[in-house]
Amino acid sequence: MAAVLVQLLPLILGTVFAPLWVIIVLLMLASPRGVAKATAFVLGMTLTRLAQGVLFGALLTASPDAHADNGGSSPVVSTLLLVVGILLLIAAFHKWRKESDPDDPPPQWMQSIDQTAPLKALGLGALLVAIGPKLWVFTLSALGIISAAELGPAGAIAAYGIYIIFAQILLILAILVSAIAPQAASTILQRAIGWLTQYNRPISIAVALIFGLYFIWDGAKGLLA
Repeated sequence: MAAVLVQLLPLILGTVFAPLWVIIVLLMLASPRGVAKATAFVLGMTLTRLAQGVLFGALLTASPDAHADNGGSSPVVSTLLLVVGILLLIAAFHKWRKESDPDDPPPQWMQSIDQTAPLKALGLGALLVAIGPKLWVFTLSALGIISAAELGPAGAIAAYGIYIIFAQILLILAILVSAIAPQAASTILQRAIGWLTQYNRPISIAVALIFGLYFIWDGAKGLLA
């Protein structure tokens, strides 16, 4: 199990440090009924990831290409890592090319976050994970790593559960802090939203570039081994 978690760590970190998800949750927490909305949003994300795990975990387990013959990375996992690396580099390039104006208003759906009901937040979380190509590849890569490790049903479920929890750990911690200490969290939330909004572009470029190069190297190494 420990070896699998080490392999999953880059995927977890690549998901954790994507600032968009943190900004969405912080904006929800700063709005009326914020804890309920943010909790519903993260629950929607979790439900979609669980559905992906049930469906594609079974498919990968049944696929002979999902298991490595030499103890290294399987062809499926290596290919998925290569794909996610390429997608991240493309995202970094687009972010770098697009000069954003700090005075530009946010997108319409971001403006309406404070008016979103908890039920709609649940659907939004599920939808954004379901339609995000990079998130799909991240999840499939994690499932491929877990499947290749042959941990058995209980071990595979535990490993995937750990992956989901830690991939969303910053969101969960933000919700817990707001629920436990709402008054103290209010000032912190406003500062965090301002900082992340201001530095969203450079953070996104740096994260996409670093992890993109790493996943391309890891995927290519596995395919050439």
